[in-house]
Amino acid sequence: MAETDIKAAETEESGKRSRHFIEQEIDKDLESGRFDHVQTRFPPEPNGYLHIGHAKSIILNSGMAQEYGGKFNLRFDDTNPTKEKTEFVESIMADVKWLGADFEDRLFYASDYFDQMYEGAIKLIKKGKAYVSDLTADEVREYRGTFEQPGKDDPGRDRSIEENLRLFEEMKDGKYADGEKTLRARIDMASPNINMRDPVIYRVAHMTHHRTGDKWCIYPMYDYAHPIEDAIEGITHSLCTLEFEDHRPLYDWVVKELEYPMPPRQIEFAKMYLTNVVTGKRYIKKLVEQGIVDGWDDPRLVSIAALRRRGFTPSSIRKFVEMCGISKSQASADYAALEYCIREDLKPNAPRYMAILDPIKLVIDNYPEGQTEELTASNNPENEALGTRKIPFGKELYIEREDFMEVPPKKYFRLFPGNEVRLMNAYYVTAVSCEKDADGNVTVVHCTYDPETRGGDSADGRKVKGTIHWVCADTAITAEARLYENIVDEEKGVYDEEGNLNLNPDSLKVCKNVKLEPAFAGSKAYDRFQFVRNGFFAVDCKDSTDDHLVFNRIVGLKSSFTLPASK
Repeated sequence: MAETDIKAAETEESGKRSRHFIEQEIDKDLESGRFDHVQTRFPPEPNGYLHIGHAKSIILNSGMAQEYGGKFNLRFDDTNPTKEKTEFVESIMADVKWLGADFEDRLFYASDYFDQMYEGAIKLIKKGKAYVSDLTADEVREYRGTFEQPGKDDPGRDRSIEENLRLFEEMKDGKYADGEKTLRARIDMASPNINMRDPVIYRVAHMTHHRTGDKWCIYPMYDYAHPIEDAIEGITHSLCTLEFEDHRPLYDWVVKELEYPMPPRQIEFAKMYLTNVVTGKRYIKKLVEQGIVDGWDDPRLVSIAALRRRGFTPSSIRKFVEMCGISKSQASADYAALEYCIREDLKPNAPRYMAILDPIKLVIDNYPEGQTEELTASNNPENEALGTRKIPFGKELYIEREDFMEVPPKKYFRLFPGNEVRLMNAYYVTAVSCEKDADGNVTVVHCTYDPETRGGDSADGRKVKGTIHWVCADTAITAEARLYENIVDEEKGVYDEEGNLNLNPDSLKVCKNVKLEPAFAGSKAYDRFQFVRNGFFAVDCKDSTDDHLVFNRIVGLKSSFTLPASK
């Protein structure tokens, strides 16, 4: 866990957590009068599904608006039609809402402002701050120079304002092919910040946009569009990740030159990385296309949609983000920390029912034929408010295959011939014999029970070392359970030397003959349970039906993560 950057909530003498650096900067802005309110935004590009790293930005941006009594916008940066789809727009909206980030009626698109962006470009041309370039993309990179050498002027840099206005209008009117001309900001080709060396702010692109259709054949570049979007919407604090730190001078230049009355302030924070997971869109796209996963929301992935489908809760994601903290230091968090958060959320809240993943029959030879009875069990011993339930009990039960062995190793305290164990909430039973199939696999275990031990305790005070769970055969519900492991081989690392994924061939195990107690009847998508001794599970939202329940294992019961001590 050396790479893990999980930080326990620091405390001040007052007992409250210390305020992170973004809160401190917002406090200063409000105290100085730079702003009299707070308005933030989450601006994803709709070119894929969001992953766990995006959750940090959603929670931070919406959280700051909520903390300061401000407003939070959701805005799609749809300036690149080649990669954008309505499917991605819908999935992102679902993710943001699921995480509890309330944008109310403030749903916007960069494409809402294409007219203003075009007008802004005209304004820059008229101010002598932008010009049309004939250079190709490769030539632009060549002219830009290096970190050690300044760039050299574009041949079109000294064009007249009139010529630039004419050429830019011709670009808009579709007179040039893709890549034939661009509009560049006229800033400083000798700037030590390469982003300020006359960056391209518009390119010709004959593409059909998912919202504006074929109205435009020129599209703004992100670094030009983003500050305009923020300024138009009245964003006060544009919170973004560290890779945009070197782009901040250009952000400030755009809003200054376009003379917005209350220019927003960009503040950068460190991304949240998880070890040994796949977040790259091109890798996930390949997994989807090759059928290795069943979609962007496959529960083995860490897209927000996948985590939701697997059974994670919004509160567990929020807790994880809070534990990771907000800072400017790049670091990685262990996936075990995320699992810790969901366990802590579900332990007191999820009903604990009995489910048998790999069933074999247990026949109680001395139990009366045709008799059934109801036993009482707590729905969650850690939360009395969840109440109790009745569990049917009869002569034939199902138990886990691993809970019986003919020849047990030392310290095996479950069923074996002659050994007595407790059936959870029921009786003491003693194994007598077993039946096997033609391959030698145990199919039925025979036992006897002590009717004086109803409820799981003996009247004579004798103790047993083993307790196993069970399901009554007569009333069992048959279901499917999917057991997940990391989709990549953690021992080999995420990528091989050629940059391909090291896939784990055992990332999914399907149990098709799971036996459930009747309390599971009527379970709906996303309902979460603790399967006694087997982990936390959720009803799958895609494949589960009323007639055939399908469960995804969210996480096992045991954790390898230790919460760091408070500082």
